[in-house]
Amino acid sequence: MAHDEPLHKSLFRDTTAYLAYTLLITTLGPFQFGYHLSELNAPQDVLTCKKRSLQSSALSASLPPCIPMSTAQFSVVSSIFTLGGLIGAVSAGPSCNRYGRLLTMRMMTAFFVVGSAIESLANNIGLLCFGRVVSGLGCGVAVVVVPIYIAEVSPPKEKGFFGAFTQISINMGILTAQLLGYFMSRGNLWRIILAISGAIGLLQLAGLFLVPESPRWLAEHRSPQNARQTLRKIRGHRADVDAEVKAWNVDADANDITEEESLLSAPPGSHPAPNPKSASASINLWQAIRHPAYQPAIIAVMAVMFAQQLTGINSIVMYSVSLLSSLLPTTASLLIVFVSALNVVVTTVCAPLSDKIGRKTCILLSIAGMGTCSVLLAIGLLFGIKMLAAAATLIFVAAFAVGLGPVPYILANELVGPEAVGATQSCGLAANWIATFLVSQFFPIVDSALGGHGKVYFVFAGFAVVLGAFIAWWVPETKGKSGVEEVWGRSEARERIE
Repeated sequence: MAHDEPLHKSLFRDTTAYLAYTLLITTLGPFQFGYHLSELNAPQDVLTCKKRSLQSSALSASLPPCIPMSTAQFSVVSSIFTLGGLIGAVSAGPSCNRYGRLLTMRMMTAFFVVGSAIESLANNIGLLCFGRVVSGLGCGVAVVVVPIYIAEVSPPKEKGFFGAFTQISINMGILTAQLLGYFMSRGNLWRIILAISGAIGLLQLAGLFLVPESPRWLAEHRSPQNARQTLRKIRGHRADVDAEVKAWNVDADANDITEEESLLSAPPGSHPAPNPKSASASINLWQAIRHPAYQPAIIAVMAVMFAQQLTGINSIVMYSVSLLSSLLPTTASLLIVFVSALNVVVTTVCAPLSDKIGRKTCILLSIAGMGTCSVLLAIGLLFGIKMLAAAATLIFVAAFAVGLGPVPYILANELVGPEAVGATQSCGLAANWIATFLVSQFFPIVDSALGGHGKVYFVFAGFAVVLGAFIAWWVPETKGKSGVEEVWGRSEARERIE
């Protein structure tokens, strides 16, 4: 393969039907994250009884048409979702290392089904909060394990492109929830919006039974030979997988005898018996945090995840309709649907960008654009300049899609070896969920304390400056680097913790 082969040609060659199916099913997890993140945005006024309609009669005596709550209570309902997400993210790393990526993804679908059922049938704030926590558990698991899985099944040359699928799926979930909210924010239909996620969870569970385990995880934890066969099935039977197998740095010869007796043609989703010789390949969260070899990477991933949230994207996703309704009373909901659609389009178009100009460059461009637009949005809202506020909102979301949207989810795989990917991703997503909670819980409170009119976006601009400077100083570029040692400028081989 030529070194300068155009990306679109390698994509057509490397993307098999089986890989496309695998990505479609697994990315339903991040889709759920985006969906639950924004499912309450459009129907907020109907759900909280601030807006009633002639069609708002109760479905039954136990299912009222709305649940009365104040702005502070609604903030709790919105933000408590992140509590489940934090727990799910912290537990997902050890789980996907020990039990595999595939089994962990199957377990996460149960949280989507149960959580959505509780939310849609809730008749009080407590039940609604509990359902949001359960749904959050599944979303926390999804945004840890799915990016790891995608990185491990993607062709090496297109890891950045396929890595962007996590954020594209999140954006598709946001767009779907906003579209449903635009058409169904009346009467009891908000319950259907909350219930749809459960149906998607069941669909994903069924689809996962035809999805293979990650070849790299199999090589590290179970059987190198079966891993090779799984990789060949994903790449196509004519593909040359020798270079990828060699990059796993796993001794296949030590397991040849047992492999001949094991799964030579294993069905998708099945696991061979654990390989005790490679069971020590992975490390837990506490070991990763304490070990000096992984600390720089953990700090880097957490900094980028903090930047993703503290620059203010979820203020648009979760509160944009109420935020803009005073300035654009008749078009706020429609504008946010358009913003969500723009987010999907720009993220998709820019997906190859990190493979061309680098991960770090994309992140810094994104932060600079969002910081600038935060100032412009604050000015537009403060002085009632409708066009400026609308344009700043659109460009703000587009800037997020360039780098801070897709890139953070692929960094862990490129900053540490496979033995620490799960732990590092868990640390990063824990930071992400904490920052998401801070924004979702305190955005309305801080905005009100500052007198409203968008002044809170000056705070987001300040975060953009501080975090952008830290990332420029601390986070290394990973594009074009052959391994973790080259990324960090180390000459020694990666250490494994026994």
